[in-house]
Order: sequence, then C-alpha cells, then structure tokens
Amino acid sequence: MVLDKLSESLKNTLSKIAKSLFVDEKLINELIKDIQKALLHSDVNVKLVFDLTEKIKQRAMSEESPKGLTKKEQIINIVYDELVNFLGKEQHKVEVSQKPFKIMLVGLFGSGKTTTTGKLAKFYTKRGYKVALIGLDVHRPAAMDQIEQVGKNANVKVFSDRKIKDAVEIWEKYKNEAGDYDVLIIDTSGRDALSKDLILEIEEVNRKINPNENLLVMSADIGQAAQKQAEQFHKSCGISGIIISKMDGTARGGGALTAAAVSGAPKAAEGMLLLARTAELSFLKP
Repeated sequence: MVLDKLSESLKNTLSKIAKSLFVDEKLINELIKDIQKALLHSDVNVKLVFDLTEKIKQRAMSEESPKGLTKKEQIINIVYDELVNFLGKEQHKVEVSQKPFKIMLVGLFGSGKTTTTGKLAKFYTKRGYKVALIGLDVHRPAAMDQIEQVGKNANVKVFSDRKIKDAVEIWEKYKNEAGDYDVLIIDTSGRDALSKDLILEIEEVNRKINPNENLLVMSADIGQAAQKQAEQFHKSCGISGIIISKMDGTARGGGALTAAAVSGAPKAAEGMLLLARTAELSFLKP
C-alpha cells in the first residue's frame, strides 16, 4: 500500500543504527544517505528532503546524549523528532463543533473529491450525524449526476442544480435549507491550482461559505507536482487538512508528505492527515 515501502525503508535504516557497535561521522553520513534515498524514492520534494536531512545531521553531530541515553538511542530520537516536525506535531481530528458544520473539499481535476464526499458522508452518518452533500462543481460535465449518485449510495440528501452555472449562486439558493443538517460536505469544481480564473472562483466560494474545514484532496500519484499545487490552494483558501485518495494503487505517495509539509496544513490544523482508502477513511496520527 502507499507509503508502506517508505515506512519499511526508514525502519531498516534505523535498525542499522541500533545494531551498530559504535557511532561515528561515517555512520551518521550513511544514515543521512539512506533517509534521503528512502524519501526521494517515495517522491518527496527534493529540497524538503535535503532540508530535513541537514537538520538531522546537524543535530546528530552536535547534540550531546541526555543522561540515560546512548548515542545510538539519541540519534534514533533525533530522526523521529525531525520526521514528526516535518508533518506537524499535534494530532487533529475533524470535530463537529457547531450546526451546520461545513467541510469543503478542494483539489485538482480527477483527484477524487466527489467520491470522497460519499466516504465522508458514510463516516459521519455512522456516528449519528445528519449529513447532506452540496454540489458546487459547475464546470465538469455530469458532475451533478455523479454527486447525486454518490449521495444516493450513501443515503444522504444532496443539494444540486444543473441549470445554475455559478457555484456561489447554488450555495445561496440552498444555504438556509442546508442549515437543518449537522454536517455539510461541499464538493467544488476540480481545478488546476495555477489557473487564475479558477483560483478567483475558489477564493470567492471560500469567502461566501466560510467552511469550518477546508480539505485538499490529492491523488497518491501526484508526485513532485504536489508542492506548487498545495501552496496555491493553501494561499487561496487556507487548507486545514489533506485527504490522500487512490491509495489502493501502486503510487509511492511522497507527494502527500510534500503537500502536508509545504502547505502548512499540519501546523494550521494541528497535524491532520486524512487517508482516503477504497472503502473507508482512516486517520493517520502524525
């Protein structure tokens, strides 16, 4: 599964430290190279990889081991600390704190936003919340048909309008009726984050709706393109979390880690990283 190989590579790298007889500069350099190789192979952004490993190397070379810890244990702790800092220290869950609680999904064309609305709907209905979907994808052909089918499969109400071609207008039409629901999951048009007209649209939609959570949906196979896309989405609407879709494929998934790091989402949202699998949502503690 996505990120499994990265996890296994990092475990193997740290096991070398644990099994070594003594720690010297040569061993630390080998550790750094192994970590770089594991992260780069998983498509994590090159600059971020070198920034991260430089911090690890500097700390490993300069910090004294605390009382009660060996140098090997200290280095393992340093690697762990820096990897945690890379994604954000604090755990965050999407807590329904008011009614209606508005969750807006943004992302690229074909990232899986509409399918994810159904997964989120099932997640919250199973926990006793009254859920509705709102279709604001006014650009993609058959987008309204898809979200209505997704809502039917999830057994939740769907607010959509095929005739209206303005996302804000659809929201204004249904916002009062939608206020009777506990959780509103809002699907937006897929876009290239660097397209100016679509950036302006998502900024306007964000201002009008004022969501409690802005979740960026990214395909696990996005790779090195993740950085610029995540930065622009975060600038446009303030990403509070990232959902990684299509995790049942063979993609390496490092783009997800890049997006989490460069967007500031883990820090802004206390470290939430959501992983969207084929049949369910699972929450990964950073």
